[in-house]
Amino acid sequence: CAPGPFPLWGKEGLLCKMATSLLRLAGRRCLCVHFRPGPSMQHLAPVGTTAKEEMARFWDKNTRSNRPLSPHISIYSWSLPMMMSITHRGTGIAMSLGVSLFGLSALVLPSHFPDYLDFVKSLNLPAALIYSGKFALAFPLTFHTWNGIRHLAWDMGKGFKIPQVYQSGVLVLVLTVLSSLGIAAM
Repeated sequence: CAPGPFPLWGKEGLLCKMATSLLRLAGRRCLCVHFRPGPSMQHLAPVGTTAKEEMARFWDKNTRSNRPLSPHISIYSWSLPMMMSITHRGTGIAMSLGVSLFGLSALVLPSHFPDYLDFVKSLNLPAALIYSGKFALAFPLTFHTWNGIRHLAWDMGKGFKIPQVYQSGVLVLVLTVLSSLGIAAM
């Protein structure tokens, strides 16, 4: 039997010969099947269709099935590690944007930083609002820092067991809240 269009498969194919040799060394037999396209094999796409037609057929079928696209947010079970990963990325982006906007404003705005600080003081905002604003500014920094330390521990190969992942996640959240409260109180 000749290898046909698939030289790696079939009775005379390279993979079959290698498997037969290995099994023979182990004292076992190998039954290799020769694959040839024939009347029993159906093509996935009808012959003579274009890619555009196949794509239209695919989307029509998916629209009729009324299934959500995969991956869909509703199929995931939200967990602490998943939420912390998303938050870590979000705080990194938020801090990057914040530093960039602060730097651009220092270049573009006409006055100096102490003038703007005096303006905010002149608004006589309630202490709770100022404290909340300081907490909101401190939270991304402290979360990203503590979670970064957690990632450094993971880089050293520590804390990969599931209970340890959850424990370190809770520890990061507690340290983040305490650190943010402390910084906001300054």
